[in-house]
Amino acid sequence: MEQIQEQHLEHNSGYGIYILVWLALMALTGVTVTLAGINLGGITVATVLVIASIKSYLVLTRFMHLSSESITFKIFVGVAILFLGISFLLLFSDYPLL
Repeated sequence: MEQIQEQHLEHNSGYGIYILVWLALMALTGVTVTLAGINLGGITVATVLVIASIKSYLVLTRFMHLSSESITFKIFVGVAILFLGISFLLLFSDYPLL
């Protein structure tokens, strides 16, 4: 019973952190929209994907409480991200670099 209470306490991090993460997500969204209007050549897509990865990390760790989950669940999420990365590599391998 004590383990359940300890796990429950880990999820309660207060509203302050959620507000900060939300503000970070809004700021990163603004940067993404700004970068969409600037022509940086081939680096634009890579930059936007890095920003999207950072935003995904914030959502996974804070809003979905991945940091307090078991190692098995973290492995499943890691495998899903690995296959997503492989899919992106296969997708973008069809496009020329320049």
